Amino acid sequence: MNNSQQLIAAGAALTLLFASGCATPREKYDERANELGLQRQHVAGTEFEHIIFSPGEPSTASVLHVYLEGDTSPRMASRYSPPDPTPHLPLMLELMAMDPSPSLLLGRPCQHGPEHGCGTSVWTVERYGERLVASLVAALERVRISHGAEEIVLVGYSGGGALAMLMAERVPETRAVITLAGNLDTEAWAEHHDYFPLALSLNPADRPPLHAAIVQIHLVGERDERVPPFLTGQVIAQQKGAKTLSFADFDHTCCWASAWPDVLAQLSLALSPVTAP
Repeated sequence: MNNSQQLIAAGAALTLLFASGCATPREKYDERANELGLQRQHVAGTEFEHIIFSPGEPSTASVLHVYLEGDTSPRMASRYSPPDPTPHLPLMLELMAMDPSPSLLLGRPCQHGPEHGCGTSVWTVERYGERLVASLVAALERVRISHGAEEIVLVGYSGGGALAMLMAERVPETRAVITLAGNLDTEAWAEHHDYFPLALSLNPADRPPLHAAIVQIHLVGERDERVPPFLTGQVIAQQKGAKTLSFADFDHTCCWASAWPDVLAQLSLALSPVTAP
């Protein structure tokens, strides 16, 4: 290879590196979904359109596992034009891909696009607000019908855990809720971090306990500084029959994938019908 060819090759490599570095969270998320062999589809909610990621076309499933991602940083979202509130860490996408049960990821309003109706409040003070919860519930119902699912398992990470709890009381087909580092008391969380209150959001801690028939498994990391376990312990304690799994070495982002097969096994056991001796 002569000098000219070397310069061209180096320039091409730098171009690829630059393009990769400048990719938006949405583009990076889509790329990872493609690597995992997942399909991207649109589903209508009420005021918002949602993106779902799934292994393929809808197929009949008696129980459907629905995953909800966490929040994005408002500061990071505002770095892009238009702003992009898609999470930088596709944690729930990774866990969903590990799940052998019929599963999909239901995108939160304005995550993954499109931008219609995506004002700043959607990923800040209103991130768990009434119209967002209502849109997610409407989208979930369409997904449930298309899959012929009789029961739903909601799985939410961080702020997605708050939404899972808020949605569960409105979705009569909810059979179980799993939260990972769930922000289950948004008022206490904002006070703890000295953040502005999420004035336009609903707070799971203010809601009545979920029906006792709903299986609840709440995962907390003892090293989690973003949602410390002491912020959510009282909320979980008020839930009838809820189970807490505490991990001494986990923080907010690490190391949920290592525990996920065991959590799914515990869920399967909890959902198994009890047979008489």
